[in-house]
Amino acid sequence: MKELVIISGKGGTGKTSLTASLAGLAGNAALADCDVDAADLHLLLHPVIKAKHEFISGHEAVIDAHRCRGCGVCLDLCRFRAIQMVNRVAQIDPYSCEGCKVCVEFCPARAIDFPERFCGEWYESETGYGSMVHAKLAPAAENSGKLVAQVRKAAKELAERRGVGLILVDGPPGIGCPVIASVGGASAVLVVTEPTVSGEHDLERVLKLAGHFGIPAMVCVNKWDLNREATVRIEDNAAKAGAQPVGRIPYDKVFTEAMVNGKLVIDYARSEAAKSIVEIWEKICQTM
Repeated sequence: MKELVIISGKGGTGKTSLTASLAGLAGNAALADCDVDAADLHLLLHPVIKAKHEFISGHEAVIDAHRCRGCGVCLDLCRFRAIQMVNRVAQIDPYSCEGCKVCVEFCPARAIDFPERFCGEWYESETGYGSMVHAKLAPAAENSGKLVAQVRKAAKELAERRGVGLILVDGPPGIGCPVIASVGGASAVLVVTEPTVSGEHDLERVLKLAGHFGIPAMVCVNKWDLNREATVRIEDNAAKAGAQPVGRIPYDKVFTEAMVNGKLVIDYARSEAAKSIVEIWEKICQTM
């Protein structure tokens, strides 16, 4: 089984639009949206949710007002300023609580409980292009890397059950924990970049990340014709870093039109962008 993770060093490069089109070209791949902090692949693939699961991770402190004496010990000890006194009763702001448990351990009245924290949900769905696993992280919730790992695990199990040979993963932007959780153990990554200063800089960082984990990398440049010199430089630097350039996508308003209408770029088959994506997909298949 092959797993291709589509990532980008920065947001806004067209990564999700490209992933959706590759899903359309693949026909029956298992799909995973690992950009759990801001998932949006579902806006293009219109999944029908078949199963919903809670994502429970870590703990949070909860004060029982009936047991609280209002002594203020927890208020003094909380370094995250998550506790305040209201009418001589301590209250915890769940969005500020880091779950360190200090207040729980030192409360003289034993008035603070420490239940597991609800951090979001993940879903098993069906699309017109294959089965899909995606998720939604709760507001201010952490452990997105752990949720990414859960999404990937579920996608692999789904692919195995259905005998699917390819998993397409829409990864998060950047190089942080969610990206590391998305690419670890993958067959290859496709990095989508653009010919801008930030695009070049962040591409360099994400290729170093892929190299650190020994993951084969491919690179495509979106909106390449906005800065042709930068595009050539990007492809040269990518090749020097051990990555394989697999194509260029011209600037095309079809990207925006498709997004607004909830369609795939390849649905606009006559567009230059769609033709470029088909060529990129053919090179990906040859490489993998």
